[in-house]
Amino acid sequence: MKQFLITAAGVFAGLTIFLIGVPFVLISLALSATAPAPAPARAVLELDLRQPLTDQDRANPLLGIGRGGASVMSIIETLRRAETDDHVKGVLVRLPEAGVEPGMADELRLAFLHFRAAGKPIYAHSQGIYPSGVVTTAYMLGAATDEFWMQPGASLQVTGIANEDLFFKRFFDKYGVVPQYEQRYEYKNAVNGYLYSDYTPAHREATLSWMGSVYASNLGFAAADRKTDAAALRTTLEAGPYLADDALRLKLIDKVGQVREAEAALLAKAGDGAETMDFDDYADTRRPHTPSGDSIALIEAEGPIMTGEDVGGNPLTGGASIHSDELAGAILDAADADSVKAIVLRLNSPGGSDTASEQILDAVRVAKAKKKPVVVSMGTYGASGGYWIASEASAIVAEPTTLTGSIGVFGGKFAVGPALARFGVDIRDIKVGGDYAGAFGMDAAFTPEQRAAFAGWMDRIYGEFVARVARGRNLPEARVREIAKGHVWTGAQAKALGLVDEVGGFYQAVDKAKALAGLTGDVPIRRMTPTEGPFEAIEKALGVSATSARTLAAAAWVFGDPRAQQILDQIGEARLRSQGGGAVLAPTPFH
Repeated sequence: MKQFLITAAGVFAGLTIFLIGVPFVLISLALSATAPAPAPARAVLELDLRQPLTDQDRANPLLGIGRGGASVMSIIETLRRAETDDHVKGVLVRLPEAGVEPGMADELRLAFLHFRAAGKPIYAHSQGIYPSGVVTTAYMLGAATDEFWMQPGASLQVTGIANEDLFFKRFFDKYGVVPQYEQRYEYKNAVNGYLYSDYTPAHREATLSWMGSVYASNLGFAAADRKTDAAALRTTLEAGPYLADDALRLKLIDKVGQVREAEAALLAKAGDGAETMDFDDYADTRRPHTPSGDSIALIEAEGPIMTGEDVGGNPLTGGASIHSDELAGAILDAADADSVKAIVLRLNSPGGSDTASEQILDAVRVAKAKKKPVVVSMGTYGASGGYWIASEASAIVAEPTTLTGSIGVFGGKFAVGPALARFGVDIRDIKVGGDYAGAFGMDAAFTPEQRAAFAGWMDRIYGEFVARVARGRNLPEARVREIAKGHVWTGAQAKALGLVDEVGGFYQAVDKAKALAGLTGDVPIRRMTPTEGPFEAIEKALGVSATSARTLAAAAWVFGDPRAQQILDQIGEARLRSQGGGAVLAPTPFH
């Protein structure tokens, strides 16, 4: 009877997934494949930057999440297309109240300026800019447009940038938690919050260094775009905050008005019959196509770096990560493709596993050995493990405010045995083999011998990192060790140190790849970023194999449900379109 009930429950669960879950997934796929409405004859695109931004698309095959406006890469690609589209007459940008990540802002600013250079107007409207994050980036983006509007009564609070860190040492001391970490070296401060109660001199120096560089860069570009003196602009902004009317009087903005008024002004400039169109909807009107002839492969990677493949967490969330098998495989595929003459690797990563980073770097070496230049385009981050990947590329292009370098390593553990013992929780250790087998147990601190062995391991990893940078950047190891030590630099600083080749955005990296490959003219970009199909997404969502997901979908067809047949027809057509277009456009040390 017990087995019967278990079997019955399993059958019921399977039927529930089949009758409810699968139709839901199929309908969602069909809806996501629906073609968007075409652009009006005269369109003003409305780009909303108040929503969260990622560097790259995070498309969800189940729900169609990850539309164009949510990623910087999609925005800049769509703006390039809009420049030559006679239907598009202008763009209205809704600015965020807080700052966006500095590297993202640099890339968007370049896209705005390029759009304006094509002879099309771009306006920005702000409902206020408040001190949160790197707030100067929001002002810089407004300054990069033809007209910078602000809502009446809104506040302009761009007086500087600030940063806060939490320090837990006194808390840990109180409760008996012992953090044990090795850092290589003093600027590798990711775990300083566990070890100290305040900034160390090196931590303070490094933080003020990158903050000062970002601040100067943002205000320098804003001043250049508004054709004013950078020092004078800085003095005026730092004397704030201001209300919109004061900002207008001081010539910090161009107009005061509601968003409907800014929209009306841009529509009037666009001509009779002009209509607004959501930027995301316009981005969705693009159709993939297969580039013919020579091409440049675009491979995108965002998030922390880890080994293996993406086996899936919650498929309905948008967290991004870089998996070494998938990214290395994509680079090797591009290296093997005869039509691909160069590779641009768009990288936005704060770091991760050293072994995963090395696997990806090895693929970069293979591509270079096959005479395929690999140019790394860095987004907001190209640091630590991210820089390990980039270190031997043919060229590195970073945004002025990209946080890069961080050539160093850290690792360790928390010894929480004494703390838990205070609450009646005891940890007991048992092991076989050598003494180091239990080194990373939570019960107690390292023994002197364990600490020495661990420190030696960290030294070796750090030495490997330095060696790769020295080889890839053609620098003496002594010089690399001097500027490494875990120090984070901005792209502008890294250029002066020889850690990057050029300061610029994605399209500057494309131009560099063309030059290195000896290509001229309009060379198409072929997106070869690793992606998963809808059935693989079902596999992760429902815990069944992709083959089983296909079988379930086919069963709906066999059973003769006309709605299921229609949905599957649409999915099939969508899959054919995508196939026809290829894919275009434990004690692990963490870096």
